[in-house]
Amino acid sequence: MNRLFALSLAAALLPLSATAAAEGAPQESRALGVETGISFPSNATIRTFQADGEDGVWIQDSRRDWYYATFFGPCRDIDFAQAIGVDTRGTSRLDKFASLLVRGERCAISSFVTSAPPPTKEERKAAREAEKAAKAGADAAKSN
Repeated sequence: MNRLFALSLAAALLPLSATAAAEGAPQESRALGVETGISFPSNATIRTFQADGEDGVWIQDSRRDWYYATFFGPCRDIDFAQAIGVDTRGTSRLDKFASLLVRGERCAISSFVTSAPPPTKEERKAAREAEKAAKAGADAAKSN
């Protein structure tokens, strides 16, 4: 009976020890701002995207890693797009040589780098307010 209890206890604790070992392993942090790409971009490899005005877009892959694509020029309507297309020009890789298709417009990418997640709404609001305060301070200094 004791032997059966010991085996049952060991079997019950085995998955917990594997989970603890995995959590204790250090996560490799990836370098940010490094030119990179996503191989075979599709709805299976691209999880979501978030526009950064008309200047760029954050893209999250299926592993939940974030990337930032900068456009050569303004990409109109990306703020309102619910879906984007990817034109890789035959290379099967989303990188700085690809283009995004947004509501029929082709937005050429000039840079595609690893990135941190996009800022939250609160962080963007705080940044806008700080920018307004700095501009008001500069205007006050000019008038004096």
